[in-house]
Amino acid sequence: MKIYTKTGDDGSTGLFGGGRVSKSDLRVEAYGDVDELGSVLGLARPALTREASRELLANIQSRLFDLGAELASTPGRKIDLGAVLRIDDESVMELERAIDLAEMPLPALTTFVLAGGSPGAGWLHLGRTVCRRAERHLVRLAAVEEVRPEAIHYLNRLSDLLFVLARAENHAAGVPDEPWLGRRGR
Repeated sequence: MKIYTKTGDDGSTGLFGGGRVSKSDLRVEAYGDVDELGSVLGLARPALTREASRELLANIQSRLFDLGAELASTPGRKIDLGAVLRIDDESVMELERAIDLAEMPLPALTTFVLAGGSPGAGWLHLGRTVCRRAERHLVRLAAVEEVRPEAIHYLNRLSDLLFVLARAENHAAGVPDEPWLGRRGR
């Protein structure tokens, strides 16, 4: 089977379960952002010094693939997606537990911090911003089509986790978070 089908040459794409939508459709924007986030996390993983974070991100990449498959499905149709796991409340709680665990050794946050620091932290901060964009597009989609709230909750928690993991990566690398100085720094 060839990778190219030419069916998207007209600016449309197929959904799981049938039907085609414009490549500029909100649904496509949302699952495209989720796909982009998975790619950014794939770049982040080898840059991380913490093995636990690398393993966690590998798991999250798989969950993002699950979410992308769900979002790429025809709305309102019962579709057997095989091995795809639906994001649920337990998925959200797993992220919350990971946030709590990663945050324990970190110094208290007393100011906003600038994105960056170690290379791994920089990739995680980039992932956080892509995650926030995916969340915004998913919220926009939910305003016009049914979207399970757990999917939105998952992306919201994931952006928090990526922020904490970036701080943890800097901490492990001995790189202090750089505080935002506001007007003081100008």
